[in-house]
Amino acid sequence: MIISVASGKGGSGKTTIAVNLALALVGDQKNNVHFLDCDVEEPNAHLFLNPLIKKRESIKIPVPEIDYQKCNYCGKCAQVCVYNAIAVTKDKVLVFPELCHSCGACTLFCPQKAINEEGREIGILEEGKSGSISFIGGRLNIGEPMAPPIIKKIKKKSIEKYRNRENEDIKVKKQYILLIDVPPGTSCPVIESVKGSDYTILVSEPTPFGLHDLVLAVEVLQKLQIPHGVILNKCDIGNHEVEDYCKENDIPILLFLPLDKEIAIAYSKGMPIVNLNRSYKQNFIQLFQNISKQYKIV
Repeated sequence: MIISVASGKGGSGKTTIAVNLALALVGDQKNNVHFLDCDVEEPNAHLFLNPLIKKRESIKIPVPEIDYQKCNYCGKCAQVCVYNAIAVTKDKVLVFPELCHSCGACTLFCPQKAINEEGREIGILEEGKSGSISFIGGRLNIGEPMAPPIIKKIKKKSIEKYRNRENEDIKVKKQYILLIDVPPGTSCPVIESVKGSDYTILVSEPTPFGLHDLVLAVEVLQKLQIPHGVILNKCDIGNHEVEDYCKENDIPILLFLPLDKEIAIAYSKGMPIVNLNRSYKQNFIQLFQNISKQYKIV
């Protein structure tokens, strides 16, 4: 079962929900919980899970390298590059690696076969364990614009493990749960992260900004045909517009979380809220069970 936790806006409590759901579920020995931190531009799930990192891997993307012994400066590479990552003058080819999307068009269409591709590091992938929770996360290098290649690598590793262990877990009556902490917003990194999910939890706040960004996130999930529901964080502030929107559009509100000083203090110390009060743990367990039963995912 693959559950992604997303939000239209940053700071709504998305990582808090994802981390605490993972910690609540791991208490049941029947659950094989894996956590993916796909918010590679601002990863922070590790601050709460404190995983022991056992493996680090450099993530590279292919960028063009010009063989000047073959190049005749025809300009075909610049013509086919829709990202303007290549410019050709009368005696030089300028390559702008930060603009390159590694589509390979320049290499494919070069009539002189004068372009090779070399790997350029854009970030790292980290694997480890937090207790019995398997952890995989990524970190985009400062100044790099493209997060999707790292997210793809994180998901590829995790899905491969998921497929390999699925039959084994069925034999021992375990359920393999893959939780994805999604970047905020509705851009390409978000789409890459939620793609393939069985269910997406959207975390929102009862404010005009919260509603505006929730609507955008819902539209994305509808396009991708991913079942989804809403957790309303800080539910006792703001107004009722988010609740009204969910009712009008038949979107289930899965959980209400109050604006609680105790939660805020624990968060500032990197302490999960399921460790504060047993009722919170039960709420997250019930959340998972409701999703599973309602959509017959497990």
